[in-house]
Amino acid sequence: MITIFGLKNCDTCKKAVKALQANSVAHEFVDIRAEADLADRVPVWLEAVGAKALINTRSTTWRSLDEGQRARADTDPAALLVENPTLIKRPVIETGDAVTVGWSDAIEHGLTSR
Repeated sequence: MITIFGLKNCDTCKKAVKALQANSVAHEFVDIRAEADLADRVPVWLEAVGAKALINTRSTTWRSLDEGQRARADTDPAALLVENPTLIKRPVIETGDAVTVGWSDAIEHGLTSR
């Protein structure tokens, strides 16, 4: 089963869901603000892809953080992401033991050609 973690109003997440639906790929969408157990999931994602890939430093949320908060991206990224879910680069896609972040043609092809 494919699980997509994201935000319902995120254009990239909508694009990912639409592509999977168009290709009849079974999936579940989990809203990272309302439904996800981030304290459990974020450490798994960090282990799989690393903080650089998971933290969206181009987001409005990132730009609103002060330097001390931004420094936590290096010292305690899990806590920073749990406290600020909109810092998570989206979508985060779990397929069994594999984790990918973002949406690209390569990711789409890998998921829709199963």
